[in-house]
Amino acid sequence: MEETIQNKKFEADMTVRQIIEMHPEAGLVLTGYHLGGCSHCGVNQFETLQQVCNAYGIPIDAVLSSLNDLLD
Repeated sequence: MEETIQNKKFEADMTVRQIIEMHPEAGLVLTGYHLGGCSHCGVNQFETLQQVCNAYGIPIDAVLSSLNDLLD
């Protein structure tokens, strides 16, 4: 059975690409944390959210909370 967006949550092990594909405003959330919003802070779409947050020193819990707020 396929999960609907209401049953899904953003997870730390999801790739940036999966996150952006999951919700149309997810890219704006990442940009708000300076993750991929400009040329000097671009992120690889195949990296996981955990990898990106670790690389930039951004607290993963804060980013996940903001992303999951999109689903409420």
